[in-house]
Amino acid sequence: MHKVSIPDGVIAQVKAQRGRLNRYDRLLGPKTALVVIDLQNVFMLPGMPVEVPTAREIVPNVNRLAAATRKAGGKVIWVKMCLEGQSEAWRVFFDGDPRRATLAELTPGSRGFELHADLDVRPEDTILVKKRFSAFIQGSSDIDRHLRDAGIDTVVIVGTVTNVCCESSARDAMMLNYRLVFISDANAALSDAEHNATLASILRVFGDVATTNEVIERLSAHRERAA
Repeated sequence: MHKVSIPDGVIAQVKAQRGRLNRYDRLLGPKTALVVIDLQNVFMLPGMPVEVPTAREIVPNVNRLAAATRKAGGKVIWVKMCLEGQSEAWRVFFDGDPRRATLAELTPGSRGFELHADLDVRPEDTILVKKRFSAFIQGSSDIDRHLRDAGIDTVVIVGTVTNVCCESSARDAMMLNYRLVFISDANAALSDAEHNATLASILRVFGDVATTNEVIERLSAHRERAA
C-alpha cells in the first residue's frame, strides 16, 4: 500500500481557501457512484506489460467501498480500458514506445482485458468500456450519460494508475460538475511519489481526498440520518 504524504503547505492552502479540508462531509448514497478505473489483468497480474504491483493491494478496499456504496443505494461502475481498433488514435503515444504489447492485451478476448478475479463484481453493477485515459473525456465512453440518467452527482474514484487514468478521469469528472472524492488508499501508482503528487493536485483544486474508511463513514452517517 502506498505511504500517503500530502505536503503541509497544500493542506494549509486548502483550509485557507475552503475554510475546512473536506468539501463533502456527507455522501448521499443514491446520488453517489463508485467508479473503478482499469483494475484489469493487464495492470494487475505479474509479468503483464503494464503491471502495477500496488494495484493488487488495493483490491480489499475497493471491494469494501463497492459493498458500502451498494448498501447506501449508490451505483458501482467498473471501467475497462479498451484499445481495440485504436492504433491510429494512439499513434503518437505508442510511436517508439516498447509497450505496444499493451494494445493486444487491452483487446476484448485477451486475458489482460478482463477484470481481476478478486474483484467483487455483482450482477447489479455496471461495466463500461473506455478508449482514452479519462473515462469522462468526449468520445471515450458513455459514463456521463449513465451517471446522469441514474441521478448521480457525486463520483468516488478508485483504481489504477493513480496519476494517469484515475487522475485524468477525476479531473474531467469535476469539470463536468460532478462532486469528486478521490480515495488515497484505493488508488495505485508505480511509486509513492507519483501517487502523492496526484493526491496533492486533486485536493488542492478538484475535490476531496479521503481514505476508504472515511468514505464508508460518510455514506453510513448520511444513510442513518436520512432513515
